[in-house]
Amino acid sequence: MKTIDDFEVAGQRVLVRDDLNVPLDGDRVMDDGRIRAALPTLAALLDRQAKVIVCAHLGRPAGKPDPAYSLAPVAARLGELLGRPVRLAADITGPSAQAAVSAPPPGGLVMLENLRFDQRETSKDDAQRGLFADELAALADLYVSDGFGVLHRKQASVYDIALRLPHAVGYLVRTEVGALRRLTSDIRRPYVVVLGGAKVEDKFDAIGDLLSVADRILIGGAMAFPFLAAQGSKVGTSRLDPDQVALAQGYLDLTARAGARIVLPSDLVVAAGRDADAPHEVVAVGDIPADRMGLDIGPGSARLFTANLRGARTVFWNGPMGVFELTPYASGTRAIASALTSSEAFTVVGGGDTGAAIRALGFRDGAFGYISTGGGASLEFIRGKTLPGLAVLDKP
Repeated sequence: MKTIDDFEVAGQRVLVRDDLNVPLDGDRVMDDGRIRAALPTLAALLDRQAKVIVCAHLGRPAGKPDPAYSLAPVAARLGELLGRPVRLAADITGPSAQAAVSAPPPGGLVMLENLRFDQRETSKDDAQRGLFADELAALADLYVSDGFGVLHRKQASVYDIALRLPHAVGYLVRTEVGALRRLTSDIRRPYVVVLGGAKVEDKFDAIGDLLSVADRILIGGAMAFPFLAAQGSKVGTSRLDPDQVALAQGYLDLTARAGARIVLPSDLVVAAGRDADAPHEVVAVGDIPADRMGLDIGPGSARLFTANLRGARTVFWNGPMGVFELTPYASGTRAIASALTSSEAFTVVGGGDTGAAIRALGFRDGAFGYISTGGGASLEFIRGKTLPGLAVLDKP
């Protein structure tokens, strides 16, 4: 794959696909980790007098414009970090975008509106995606893929656009791939995987592949409930997809043959609702009241997980242990982060939510081996799956 250093970009219109899907509170960016990760590539292109066009998505606006998902707050924060104004087009490939792209001088930057305001971006129809990619390609002379977190998606701005323009990877994608290859081709053992978070469906299928390579898999957050249910524990009103219980049982059965070990919580912090002010208590996993939900791993679980991380030489962590945004349910995530900052293992923290969690809890990015910007993409990569947005970049 070529990088931006392989192209003469001065005066060229360079379309950069970034992953700027950041959490917002109204018009305020809550965690700018992904925006900061995009800066090295953007700054290099601007310094080399490229005309930079940034494209990205935010949330899931259902294929039509929605002010709640405008990239305006992201453009404002990017401008602050770059120290220069960022003009946001009012559309993606329409008159506003065309005018914005023709306006910047060399060394200038514009941003297109949310790519997912056009349903063709994520269409399963190759022809529809192709039409949208044609429109995007007409805006630029060179395409740069620097949104690692979307490389596992076959989408117009990720895959189809690279078939239509000369293309290169940015510094972020190059660095991500280098770090994650250490989890596939240069594993130092013991290798421990920590899985959590609320997006259970995005990670559940990965467990089978990870069992064949990891020595231990520690499972917390909402990921744990199908496994606890499979063991016969009542989970109260905790988030649970009944269809995943049988799969969880299959994974537990597989551990006996795979050689890896699944470690589950021994206790949980439970409450009647997801509310910082709601009364909460610590209970053993088999004693969750019928009207309570698990919102964090308990102190016993934190000690158990920490003990299983001790002595590890490679760790991959994807997903918080609880609702870290609320103080009563942040201790489990804090315990994992603290254990990894004092570990001698090569640690990779994967996923926007996990990165946001450690920063919200006061940990520095530099305290970990590598902070990946892509949760789903990093999981797919270390499973050995083909990432469409990465594979297409090998094409001439």
